[in-house]
Amino acid sequence: MPQLRNSTRTAAALLALAAALASPLVLTGFGRAETAAARFDSWSRDEVAVLASMSIRKLPAPPTDPSNAVAERPEAVSLGKRLFADPRLSRNGAVSCASCHAPDRQFQDGLPVGQGVGTGRRRTMPIAATAYSPWLFWDGRKDSPWSQALGPLEDGVEHGGNRVRFARVLQAHYRQDYEALFGAMPRLEGLPGDASPLGSSEEKQAWGRMTGEQQDQVNRLFANLGKAIAAYERTITYGPSRFDRYVDGVTQADRSSPPALSAQEVQGLRLFIGKAQCATCHNGPLFTDQAFHNTGVPARDPAHPDRGRGRGAGQAKVDEFNCLGRYSDAPREACQELAFMATDDPALEGAFKTPSLRNVELRAPYMHAGQFETLDDVLGHYVRSPRAAVGHSELAHAGEGHAGRQPIRLSEQEMRDVVAFLRSLSGPVEELAGKHD
Repeated sequence: MPQLRNSTRTAAALLALAAALASPLVLTGFGRAETAAARFDSWSRDEVAVLASMSIRKLPAPPTDPSNAVAERPEAVSLGKRLFADPRLSRNGAVSCASCHAPDRQFQDGLPVGQGVGTGRRRTMPIAATAYSPWLFWDGRKDSPWSQALGPLEDGVEHGGNRVRFARVLQAHYRQDYEALFGAMPRLEGLPGDASPLGSSEEKQAWGRMTGEQQDQVNRLFANLGKAIAAYERTITYGPSRFDRYVDGVTQADRSSPPALSAQEVQGLRLFIGKAQCATCHNGPLFTDQAFHNTGVPARDPAHPDRGRGRGAGQAKVDEFNCLGRYSDAPREACQELAFMATDDPALEGAFKTPSLRNVELRAPYMHAGQFETLDDVLGHYVRSPRAAVGHSELAHAGEGHAGRQPIRLSEQEMRDVVAFLRSLSGPVEELAGKHD
């Protein structure tokens, strides 16, 4: 499947490493009293390679987005930053992108489910480093950051606005900046005050009375609004953590200063890439394979379990603002992820996107609907490995190892060690807009 990219190969290598690390012989001598030198020297060459691959310093520049021609233009970053913080882009004039993606809260909100003009049903995802992801939202229903930015604007419980109203905000407050990027803004005289194909019944009726040319002009304004916001979001990324400083010491065999991780955190790291099998999905500099997995997370509403990617894949395919749509700047051959995306794979049922573990300690509660309050709860879930509410969990249950996986068996102490390591992944969220000036 294209959306998995090279994660299958990485996962296989990590599973093999996990089996080796689970051996008592390999673990011998790595107790809590180990010295600083021992912690540096005890990693094998293969292990050092894995650690190095997870360093934030291995993160390349974000891939280009062929569907957004202004993604890297400084003027778009500047405009997008203003739009990101503008509450006029909502039904009640009180909700902006920054309301849920608060810069002082890791660009998320710390709530179990999102809260806009109403209450959502899923957790607000952080937007740092989303420029690296081929699919956006927990279910991957959007295939670009600019298309993702449009979704909440029209959602009835997020911003709750409509396309014609947004076009008028652009005309009234951003016309000069907009036209400098996208060319002359179309005339909006004669259009209804509120109209959208996804709004209320009145808004839908008003949209239906507009001519095809008027609809197309408003849609293009709307798409360009998303492209400017995405240009700003592209500048938001993660900075180095204590883990990264530790990896620097390991790869450089630097004993001149104490290692950045404690003995317990080092033990948790060993478990993370080995016995606990965490790195099977949480790998690379962002600690995510950018894919979708069903891990049996309990449904927030048991009577109506969330299908996740099982529904989101189909939505991405028909989205008028996707890579293949008329408002995309990409040639068709640049949209291979979307063109070859699977929509009928049973494994997609109940599967959700693997989130980055960067700064995970600072982003409670956890999972797609905030089902777990603490990291200890998360580790406990993976060890218990419950059956999935919908679809089939990828976690192996006792006695039924499958797809190269074995049940995750960790003692209470080992779970605490992994949680201790996860806390070492906290670092700054950096806004790199200044580098574009």
